[in-house]
Amino acid sequence: MNPYKAILSLLLFSTFSSLALGENQTDLPITGKQTLQNMVNAMQTLNYQGTVTFLRNGKLEPMKYFHAAHDGLEQERLLSLNSPLREIIRDTGKVSCLYKETKQKIEEKRPFDRSFLIDLPKDINNLDSTYTAKLVGEEDIAMLPSFIINIEPNDKFRYPRTLWVEKQHFLPLKAVVYDLNNDVLEQLLFTELTIKDSLPFVDSKSSTPPLGNLSAQSLTEAKFLLSQVPLGFKELFFTSKPMHNSSQPVDHLLLSDGIAWISVYMESKPTTSHNGLLEPKTVQAIGAINFYSRAVENYEFTVMGDVPPETVKLIAENIQLRDSQH
Repeated sequence: MNPYKAILSLLLFSTFSSLALGENQTDLPITGKQTLQNMVNAMQTLNYQGTVTFLRNGKLEPMKYFHAAHDGLEQERLLSLNSPLREIIRDTGKVSCLYKETKQKIEEKRPFDRSFLIDLPKDINNLDSTYTAKLVGEEDIAMLPSFIINIEPNDKFRYPRTLWVEKQHFLPLKAVVYDLNNDVLEQLLFTELTIKDSLPFVDSKSSTPPLGNLSAQSLTEAKFLLSQVPLGFKELFFTSKPMHNSSQPVDHLLLSDGIAWISVYMESKPTTSHNGLLEPKTVQAIGAINFYSRAVENYEFTVMGDVPPETVKLIAENIQLRDSQH
């Protein structure tokens, strides 16, 4: 599998204003976990829009961001400000991307939801075994007072993060992902943010068939097993379907620990060594995404995710074919 094409799928599945938002809440007896739980609730229920800049793969990209919420439904939109001009929309169970110049529209249905901004579980307590959240200070971001929350992993298999959360409405203003040496891998920063009473939902229906439909299948249908996975990572869904204009099906297993995401891809590959096992490749990286490939018998596996190199390598080297188990 071409990891650069797969990474686009992962990232797609698998990217303030000076308006006063009210009085500060600096006197609140609040913890890091409470701040994150308030942030999760605010991100899902409030209507807000602003300009956000993403730093990924060494490139800065400013985009307009919109979040609409009504009667338990959400819609996120990103509008690029630089070429290629495009609009990306997330509805429940679907992500679509419209390229303005060519009018090309790409749509993919998914059995899970991921925010364009920050992924956290609905119940922050689910992170207790894998991360520790600490309120470490306060700082103004875009002239808005914010709490600073460090999210530290409890092991070496995931990256640390820092979030800046606006004090009144608990919306995220800045997020940074660090590697294990504390160097910045990715960052997002709001330069202006406005709370709205309501925002319209944009029609994202397409007249063309979706590019992909990630209908979940039973995990027992996977031809492989993961014999070793770091604590906290759970299998979210499995699907088997052709990818990238190929007629051959590709098995895809998605895992998450509530923050980080890992994909395992399996596709047929002719054996090229006498013992049916190719030497593992070195871990490669694109920004915060690491990927690692190896072949077992007539199959090639690619493991990729926003986790340290050791994590994708550990999972890849402990893949077993179901029919080879004893």
